[in-house]
Amino acid sequence: MPSAPKPASTPASASASAHAPAHVPAHASAPAHASAPAYASASAPAPAPAHASAPTATLAPTPEALIILGIDPGLANTGWGIIELCGSYKRALAYGCITTDAAEGIAIRLKQIYDEVTGVIERYRPVELGIEAVYFGSNTQSALSTGQARGAALVAVAKRQLYVGEYSPTQIKQVIVGEGRAQKQQVQYMVRAMLALDHDPTPDHASDALAVALCHAQLRRSALMARL
Repeated sequence: MPSAPKPASTPASASASAHAPAHVPAHASAPAHASAPAYASASAPAPAPAHASAPTATLAPTPEALIILGIDPGLANTGWGIIELCGSYKRALAYGCITTDAAEGIAIRLKQIYDEVTGVIERYRPVELGIEAVYFGSNTQSALSTGQARGAALVAVAKRQLYVGEYSPTQIKQVIVGEGRAQKQQVQYMVRAMLALDHDPTPDHASDALAVALCHAQLRRSALMARL
């Protein structure tokens, strides 16, 4: 799956921006970082709250206040989305897109993805990850570069010991829309509906990342049951 509220201000960084949705219900207390401006740079993470527990590599047995990171990998654009899961209730905390410069060398671009994914993890403290698997279609070069970007993101995730769930594009569409061949607009519409957003999440790379996080939230129970 290649690249959801409109920002009140321009991004602090052109390469990666984080958008914190303004739809948080009155009864739900927002984390300290949610009061930041509409956009915040993922490369300058805020210090972790003193009460935040260390991430774990095992699937959490309870869904209370579970923070999930979704990643839609790509060398040019890597979308990311952060959702909070509490029972059946889900909300978006932030989302954005890491954009690398095609004029830069591959090593520099992969380091940027690693650094900025690390920044997102340090800022929002997810304990689980949903990431899209590489789709090997007719464009092998695109699949190769996507795989490289995915690897850079996974190294950042492994260093923080997040539990990882991997899902194919067809599997994500099936879970979110109910149809494995759903169009991108259908996925974006369902992401908006499932997270009760008042706008379509953009860019589409970030929308796809939120879809991956939602897919993980939906299927994690099956994964947990399989371990029992």
